[in-house]
Amino acid sequence: MKQYVHVFDQVIRAAYPLDYEAMIHQINIHYREISADIMFAQHSQQPMDKRLDVSAYFLALIKTLDERKEPYQTIRTVCLDIAREVVRPKNALHVYFKTLPAKLISRLPIQVLLRYINNISKKNLHPDGFVVNIITDKETTYGLGYGIDIIECGICKLFTKHNTSQYSSILCEIDFMTSELAGLKLIRSGTIASGSAKCDFRFMKIP
Repeated sequence: MKQYVHVFDQVIRAAYPLDYEAMIHQINIHYREISADIMFAQHSQQPMDKRLDVSAYFLALIKTLDERKEPYQTIRTVCLDIAREVVRPKNALHVYFKTLPAKLISRLPIQVLLRYINNISKKNLHPDGFVVNIITDKETTYGLGYGIDIIECGICKLFTKHNTSQYSSILCEIDFMTSELAGLKLIRSGTIASGSAKCDFRFMKIP
């Protein structure tokens, strides 16, 4: 999380120059409280659980903005401004590494690795964590050989626990940013945050 804090600081300072210090103080208070709910993620074998730390900081920000009575659209805008800066490639080498997975995903060694990860990911390792199915069938993944079905979303569970489920769909929007940077178009029919039974991630390579 430490690698992202400066981005939160930067965007919040620009958006709220007069209240910046008080807001950062309140965000950190909320983050410390929320962190107790995601301690398990530090040692989890479920790769998706690693997302919970930065999600907890977003939740701390959202709770702070909600307490200020900021409208939903303002909260969404601030969160997405931060997300864009977090995922933005910093140099050409960063761009290369962002697009590398899409180029290698169909290789046999990667497919074998994905099947191994799937054996871990599809298990419910913690009641507050993710349960994920990794799809390697090319016929149902637009020929890519890679897709994801999130069966249980740790982020939704965390937001629900803190009575902020109405905001969890904001973080779903970040998936489109990260996919595009990887050279992929995300195709998704629904998310758990919006009421679907699962979050389905399918991808097509961007020409």
